[in-house]
Amino acid sequence: MTTTGTESTDYTTATADRRTTLDAGNASAGPGRTTVANVVVQKIAGRATREISGVYDFGGGGAARTFGAITERIPGARASSGRGVTVEVGEKQAAIDLDVIVEYGVPIAQLAQSIRRNVVDAVEQMTSLEVVEVNINVNDLHVADEGDDRTEASTPRVQ
Repeated sequence: MTTTGTESTDYTTATADRRTTLDAGNASAGPGRTTVANVVVQKIAGRATREISGVYDFGGGGAARTFGAITERIPGARASSGRGVTVEVGEKQAAIDLDVIVEYGVPIAQLAQSIRRNVVDAVEQMTSLEVVEVNINVNDLHVADEGDDRTEASTPRVQ
């Protein structure tokens, strides 16, 4: 992520072993501190994105989608909502990049607005981090009949 202007924020890319210490601003809550793994912020953002109607999947087109489909079929493997979701988390702020595939016919600008609003609300409510940006990259369009397994031999063009 790049930042613009005179302020620079030190972000770290989300990995399973990185954690952010949260300051809830409530000294009466008791002694101790709260830490949240960056992957938690990543999963919150992924889940909030999937809640929006019109989002088909995460990631890029063709090869990335095929690899994801293969990974999901391996016994014991878990599909991670981190695929297509990258977060950079500082002490008080988070920036999020989403790579999505949208359903055909959905107005992309309105969809992006809904995704952005839902992700910001979810991350800020659950973590108390300020979300400074949500970048949405629409990498592909899902058309319902593209997934058909028909071949030219089984469905002739002309009769």
